[in-house]
Amino acid sequence: MRSMLISRILIGISAAMLLATSTLLTGFVYAQGKVTINGAGATFPFPLIDTWRVEYKKIHPEVDINYQSIGSGGGVKQFTAKTVDFGASDAPLTQNESQKVPGAVHIPETIGSVVVAYNIPSIPDKGLKLTGEVLADIFLGKITKWNDPKIQDLNKDKTLPGDDIVVVHRSDGSGTTFVWTDYLSSVSPTWKQQLGKGKSVEWPVGIGAPGNEGVANAIKGTPNTIGYIELSYALTTKEPFAFIQNKEGNFVEASLNSTMAAVQSHVESLPKGDGVWTDVTLVNAAGADSYPIVSFSYLLLNKELSTNPSLDEVKAKALVDFISWAITDGQKIGESLNYVPLPDGLVKLDQDTLKSLTFKDQPIT
Repeated sequence: MRSMLISRILIGISAAMLLATSTLLTGFVYAQGKVTINGAGATFPFPLIDTWRVEYKKIHPEVDINYQSIGSGGGVKQFTAKTVDFGASDAPLTQNESQKVPGAVHIPETIGSVVVAYNIPSIPDKGLKLTGEVLADIFLGKITKWNDPKIQDLNKDKTLPGDDIVVVHRSDGSGTTFVWTDYLSSVSPTWKQQLGKGKSVEWPVGIGAPGNEGVANAIKGTPNTIGYIELSYALTTKEPFAFIQNKEGNFVEASLNSTMAAVQSHVESLPKGDGVWTDVTLVNAAGADSYPIVSFSYLLLNKELSTNPSLDEVKAKALVDFISWAITDGQKIGESLNYVPLPDGLVKLDQDTLKSLTFKDQPIT
């Protein structure tokens, strides 16, 4: 009887120890499973990424996503310096930038359009008609009055004021600026020769403001202004924006449909994720319904994820899982925020890129 009692006591102690060990291990694993992913870059996709952050946490509560909306120039710098887990840019890496981060991959995350927003007190509605040539002359400082004949001739149904045009542009290194100057370079030989395209340029006229948010607020708060911002910011702030003449001569409003029309003809010609994206552009696309100022927004990753010292294998896997969700289920969220969802062919391209990523030479997916 005594030996049976001792055996039962020992079994009970063993079971308790096993349960305690299991509980400790579970707690340890849970703690280890908490992952924080840090990214930085373009302001263009910030409303979308911020919404992804909230929605993704509902299905993966163990993952926190921090994103700093600091402009594409800052995002590329932090990605190059490997101080973030991913960068974001509306401009593809230049040849020089690519040389600093060999093995970088581009993952188009969404598609957006840049609109020409304005604040003309006597014309509170959207729909002012403008051409690329006129826009280049405004931003070059050659057209300085709202009632300039070149603007008035395009808008015979409107009475334009004789006030000075106040140009607003980005003050930071910006992918939106890259898209804007890429467009102006494509429609104005003078602009292409004198300023060209880039995330930053030497503006001949105007006042600067940081981020899409800053430009949108500057336009909204100052009469007779004109500037370039991403469509979602114009809609959020209820700022009127111009209808722009496209390659076919039609004046087109920026919308999901007109942005998608500009993208369709490009999907089949895109490089692989680890290929050269420097010269990829969607501006001034052919097609009667195409809006002419359209761009991808990219996430930037290292193909060999272990080269980023901020990533261990668990965090790398969490990062890839998040992006995999963003380019599929997350695209449905984009439509409600006026970002164009990725076409099926582009989703497939992104998925192939994610499959090519490794951690210490081992596939991450």
